[in-house]
This record gives sequence, C-alpha cells and structure tokens, in this order.
Amino acid sequence: MDYLEKVLEKVAEWVRRLIEAMLGPEAEPEAEPIPIPVNDPQRR
Repeated sequence: MDYLEKVLEKVAEWVRRLIEAMLGPEAEPEAEPIPIPVNDPQRR
C-alpha cells in the first residue's frame, strides 16, 4: 500500500507541474512596432 501512495504522490506532482506549464505566466501582449522615419519627399 505504501508503494501505491508514493505512485499517487508522484502522479499528483506531475499533474501539478503540467498544469503550471500549461497555464504558466500569462502571455505578454505583442509589442507595438516603432515607427521609423523615412526621408521620402512628399508626393503632390
């Protein structure tokens, strides 16, 4: 019976780690691109 308890503890630990890995830190929003000035003569 002791063996079964150890196995259940290991399985519970693996499940906890799996859930932490899946939920993990929240995804950061995608950074907005920085506009790059371009020396382009204005067209009229």
